[in-house]
Amino acid sequence: MTKYSPIDSSRIKTYSLAGRKSKVSVSDCARPGEPGMSIREYLDRLPNFLAASDLREVIARVAQAVDLKRPVILALGAHVIKVGLSPLVIDLMERGIVSLVALNGAGIIHDFELAFCGFTSEDVESVIGDGKFGMARETAEMLNASIREGADKNIGLGLAVGEMIEGRQLPHRNVSILAAGVRQNIPVTVHVALGTDIIHMHPEASGEAIGKASLLDFQVYASAVSDLAGGVYFNVGSAVILPEIFLKAISLARNLGHDVSDFTTINMDFIRHYRPQINVVGRPVKGVGRGITLIGHHEIMFPLLCAGIVDALGGRGA
Repeated sequence: MTKYSPIDSSRIKTYSLAGRKSKVSVSDCARPGEPGMSIREYLDRLPNFLAASDLREVIARVAQAVDLKRPVILALGAHVIKVGLSPLVIDLMERGIVSLVALNGAGIIHDFELAFCGFTSEDVESVIGDGKFGMARETAEMLNASIREGADKNIGLGLAVGEMIEGRQLPHRNVSILAAGVRQNIPVTVHVALGTDIIHMHPEASGEAIGKASLLDFQVYASAVSDLAGGVYFNVGSAVILPEIFLKAISLARNLGHDVSDFTTINMDFIRHYRPQINVVGRPVKGVGRGITLIGHHEIMFPLLCAGIVDALGGRGA
């Protein structure tokens, strides 16, 4: 005979389902799409749960920021460029929706190569064995030269490279975020960790020029962050560098007396990384704003986001 016998449930207390608080309702369920519907109608038919609700909220917050003429900042990892999303970023810039674009050092590599020759992203595995990885001559020579020239003129790294791409009229400059920044007078800042980018391996690289130009960009970027109250900040596909500079810029702005509050941060990536969760959607907005995480493939999520924003604004910009 064991110590325990089957429990007797005959005397349990019940209540009416009608009076129970529930989290799921038929009104929250998805509705099938119809031919010819608008993107807004499509988004409205997504289920009213979790990330679908967050996506609609992000779109609404961006539209509100644009209407109130508050900043919308895009911090982009290089993968965003590598999966073909530059034209969408440029469209948001041309509409006046985006106030500043921040890139890591790899961003200028892929942006330049697309503008220069129409392709980018070498097959690393096939060339790393014989030391050919990162040894493209034009990429290193032209980027390093423009960075040195920019440092000599006391301008930021992003502006220096953008002026080179636009000034030389590279054949595919229409897909260059850096060149679009020059045309639209929108800052595109570049934040470099020395040794992380292929152009740093080449003799033309100047640590002095790279450091000077990138620090100038950080100062421009920090100025935009100091004005972020009521605005929206995106970190898309950067796991370390851009989340780190955001945290420092927030601290710098508040130290100088700027009221950086009542703003929204969004992190978009394939998975939840530690630093974006802490440094973008966590610490900066604690008690003063809203942090949102959207998980998914950039090449699907970002176009959907952009379409929703443009539709929410009725096709207009700022």
